[in-house]
Amino acid sequence: MDTSKPAATIKCWVELYSDSMYSWALHKTSNKEMAEDLVQDTFMAALQSINNFKGESNPKTWLFAILKNKINDHYRRSFRNPIISDISIFETLFDSNDQWKDEHRPQWWADETGHLLDNDEFQQILQNCMKKLPGNWFSAIQLKFMEEKNSELICQELEITPTNFWQILHRAKLKLRKCLELNWFKK
Repeated sequence: MDTSKPAATIKCWVELYSDSMYSWALHKTSNKEMAEDLVQDTFMAALQSINNFKGESNPKTWLFAILKNKINDHYRRSFRNPIISDISIFETLFDSNDQWKDEHRPQWWADETGHLLDNDEFQQILQNCMKKLPGNWFSAIQLKFMEEKNSELICQELEITPTNFWQILHRAKLKLRKCLELNWFKK
């Protein structure tokens, strides 16, 4: 590929790789608009640093490395700038003695099929529930359970302590459980 004409090279790469990059970004973020923005940011970063690309690797590999960094940056930003709910989940679910309120006590989830994650409708409701989480909670859940990263690596990426990480996971799971109970199990 001729790197002496950066704009033409990037245009060619956009045509060749944007669909696969978008699919991967969508898989990692579960958000169409965010995936589009991250791919666009990746190509902008590639254009700005195309002189650093020596052609020693496949352009697709180089672009995906940039995209991976953009996705990680996105999660770091989301984590540092959480959207805080007006009402604490704990005030909603627990009483003043830190006991479950009767109306919010977890119910047994009976699934006749045994394969909830294979159900497209359930998957959609789960995604909608995840989108309602504060940014830092979403990042922790996404990295731990969707990307299956180990806890130590997640703590390093998000720049938090293990105690804080486990506390965030606990709170996020409580919120997800409540959302799923309301939107799936009690429908």
